[in-house]
Amino acid sequence: MQTPKSILLHLDGSDRTAERIKFARSLAEAFDAQVTGMPCTMSALMRYPFALDGAAEAIAIMRESDKAARDRMYASFTAHAAGSHRMHWTEPESDAPWGFARHALYADLVILGQRNPEDPMVSELPGDFLPDLLVKSGRPALVLPYAGPLVAAARTVLVGWKETPEAARAVSAALPWLRAASHVHVACHGKDAEASLKQLQRYLAIQGIAGVSLHAGGIEESDAGNRLLSMAADLGADMLVMGCYGHSRAREWILGGATRTMLESMTLPVLMSR
Repeated sequence: MQTPKSILLHLDGSDRTAERIKFARSLAEAFDAQVTGMPCTMSALMRYPFALDGAAEAIAIMRESDKAARDRMYASFTAHAAGSHRMHWTEPESDAPWGFARHALYADLVILGQRNPEDPMVSELPGDFLPDLLVKSGRPALVLPYAGPLVAAARTVLVGWKETPEAARAVSAALPWLRAASHVHVACHGKDAEASLKQLQRYLAIQGIAGVSLHAGGIEESDAGNRLLSMAADLGADMLVMGCYGHSRAREWILGGATRTMLESMTLPVLMSR
């Protein structure tokens, strides 16, 4: 894959939004890319629908609250974009948060933030916003943790590999980072882990990525998410690459175990692809 040239950045009212903006600016400079920052939250009326039964004054207050939140996001974006010609603001859509996936169709990469249950603004988005976006857009997403340092120029990258379309798409999306990294590690669990790793090593070599370190974890595949996070910490990884797994049930998206663990407990940026 070529380096991403069109990046869609999710903006909300969380404490971590400023760090996402700065990260996106650094990434745009590194990849000669353009970033579109788009606010995407549920309106106050969507979060508190009981207000529809109240006085018109209450509805007006909620609408004013939405405008104030949008203005704060715009001020933060302007401040942390630091005048970069690569950073572009776009107004929120009326069908947010569901319309955000439609805009992601026109981006090479989406930058999102991990859901922080302790953030006072966590109710701005539905709990399934992130996995729902990955499924509906089909675009790779770089999910940034809500705590810890963020490094746009990843020097050490860990790939969680499985012989699945999701993992293959994630590796393809990660090629620009893998080529630029000083150290690339690939981990795989399962019966044929070693053979699978050798195959991926050959593929990466063709892509110009040499010296890949292979880690076969044995036949036991359980608790893969925590194993990957532990290995990432041991290796001092700046980025983790993996597929996003799950299945649909009625209108609900049910996450796979490793994906759910990662979204809940990530400690470093994770590039995911569905």
